Amino acid sequence: MLRKLAALPGGRRGKWVVIALWALVLVPALMLAGRLTGAEENDNAAWLPAGAESTAVVERAQKLMPADTVPAVVVYDRAGGITGADLAKARADAAAFRGIDNVVGTGRGPVRSADGEALETIVQVRKDASGWEGLGRVVDAMREVGTRDAGGLGFHVAGPAGYGADSIKAFGGGGALTTITALVVVVILLLTYRSPLLPLLTLVTVGAALTAAEALIYLLAEHAGLVVNKQTSFILVVLVFGAATDYALLLISRYREELLRHEDRHTAMARALHRSGPALVASAATVAVSLLLLMLADLTSTRGMGPACAVGVVVALAAMVTLMPALLVCCGRWIFWPGKPVAGAPAPSRTTGWDRVGRAVAARPRAVWAGTALVLAAMALGTLGLNASGLSNKDQFTGRPQMAVGEEIHAAHFPRGTGDPLYIVTDAGAAARVGRAVAGVAGIAGVGDPVAKDGQAVLLAQLTAEPSSRAARETVVRTRAAVHRIEGAGAQVGGSTAVMVDTEDAAARDSAVIIPIVLAAVLLVLALLLRAVVAPLLLMATVLLSFGAALGVSALVFEHVLHLAGADASFPLLAFVFLVALGIDYNIFLVTRIREDTAVHGTRRAALSALSSTGGVITSAGVVLAGTFAAMASLPLVFALQLGFAVAFGVLLDTLVVRSVLVTALTLDAGRWMWWPSALFHRRDEGTEPDGEAGRLPAYSGR
Repeated sequence: MLRKLAALPGGRRGKWVVIALWALVLVPALMLAGRLTGAEENDNAAWLPAGAESTAVVERAQKLMPADTVPAVVVYDRAGGITGADLAKARADAAAFRGIDNVVGTGRGPVRSADGEALETIVQVRKDASGWEGLGRVVDAMREVGTRDAGGLGFHVAGPAGYGADSIKAFGGGGALTTITALVVVVILLLTYRSPLLPLLTLVTVGAALTAAEALIYLLAEHAGLVVNKQTSFILVVLVFGAATDYALLLISRYREELLRHEDRHTAMARALHRSGPALVASAATVAVSLLLLMLADLTSTRGMGPACAVGVVVALAAMVTLMPALLVCCGRWIFWPGKPVAGAPAPSRTTGWDRVGRAVAARPRAVWAGTALVLAAMALGTLGLNASGLSNKDQFTGRPQMAVGEEIHAAHFPRGTGDPLYIVTDAGAAARVGRAVAGVAGIAGVGDPVAKDGQAVLLAQLTAEPSSRAARETVVRTRAAVHRIEGAGAQVGGSTAVMVDTEDAAARDSAVIIPIVLAAVLLVLALLLRAVVAPLLLMATVLLSFGAALGVSALVFEHVLHLAGADASFPLLAFVFLVALGIDYNIFLVTRIREDTAVHGTRRAALSALSSTGGVITSAGVVLAGTFAAMASLPLVFALQLGFAVAFGVLLDTLVVRSVLVTALTLDAGRWMWWPSALFHRRDEGTEPDGEAGRLPAYSGR
């Protein structure tokens, strides 16, 4: 049955059917994929942790005050001191702001700072259905007003509205990210294949997969309640490009091998799919299952990212086992030009670098794996210095957008908490007691009068610290402790700072719950694929070592090289899922080949033959995936830079060290015990005793 299925995409008639079906799918998919941006939810609701106290405050406060507004903190500054003309301009600007669509109320200010060098105006901006895009348009209009005829007067828009506007501009680099990712893939494939044609065929198939995936995700967002935001969209692009290209590399490598054995290209493709199919399916299943488990997250953004990215991986696999084989067979052998494979030609017999690596590892496998494991464990110690407690608004950008500059100027001249207060919602009868309790909390600068309606009241409390700082978040914790002690008040604390606290708590909970489940799921997939117990356990141990090492080195680079303020609260979990799920891919590609060759040569000889035959293609796949994730650094966002660096470094570590050295050494040392308790456990190695040392193996000199 498997052989018959494998023969369908590259069959004489099947290839045309497959291409026709993909053409029919892509016609509507092109239109639907373009609508995905409109289905994104980039406001707070798309990021808030479900069930958090800050979420409840938003719902309760809707009846008491406009819940769809955010403050824009307008800052003017002049080093020599604010002049009368500057004050007159700021007043005229405040009047002009009220004429901008989605600016509500009369605002507050302008207010002169105590040192006389700055002015502050606070404007309330309504968020419409377009979310951050709407904020961006309002802030752009305000900047146009504020910078006109400024005469050297500094103008910046800070606060939540300024942050939202600069964020949407940073995420707006998604189109450039797609282009950069595609260029990275093409360059690496050109170097790998030394053919100008195969990269183009791969790129066409990857483009079809990405289009189909985006269309399907759009339908899920519109009709199944899937929450998608900008963060999910740019990770989806990188993941589909990387995973699909990896699958293409493995398939094309097997196809080329079979073309050397078979005159008929249809037969060669059927054999290639039959032999590579289990590894491809297991790889995609591991990644998809790991991503789907993110649906267990409390963070709404993380929970929505999981199924969206899982759809991308599954569609990428579908494209590479259907459309790619059909296109390859249609093109014929000339697609490999200028190095066309000829049926009956001997396989290259030259000694490769991977043969030399295999012989070096085989000389003393136990010492090699023990030494490699110790080095990786030492690298993992860097995780002790990882600060993943979240970032302030201005620290979330790799550069200094105007919002960050505005916040620095504002903090230098005004009380830091102005414009972004805490919201305390309580029963109206307890409002006075709650107000007194909040006023006595360290870090609270002042509490406004309660606004009451229908038995509920809301109070606004100004912070002494910058609202997105660690000090402000600690104030939220103290404030909650104070109001929760008041019996019968039902008081809850919200606001943007409280959202950060709840996000950090939810991220810690998500990591504690999801990481063990992902490990169990990946272990189960490996056990089913390899039909063994020992091999999956050893592979999981190597992946965990690799993850720890990658995260440890990343933490050191973030702090001591890039001098970043910290990491996003969700970074460790997402780095874990991507590194474990993607890192296990290369172990799957290698170990399934070892298992296949074990039936002929025995485990130890198979370990060397598999390393030799898969070394080039797996290395190329790792470099492609690392390159696509590294492209994320093109976005001016700390989260994208950190996730891209960690995954890229981890994938290269998996490819060049863990898979080639650590796993090979463990397999050589364990021998047939790798396959216990399957039937392969009883297959003795050629040239050695059943439990002999791998060093007694005859030298292996290629395939």
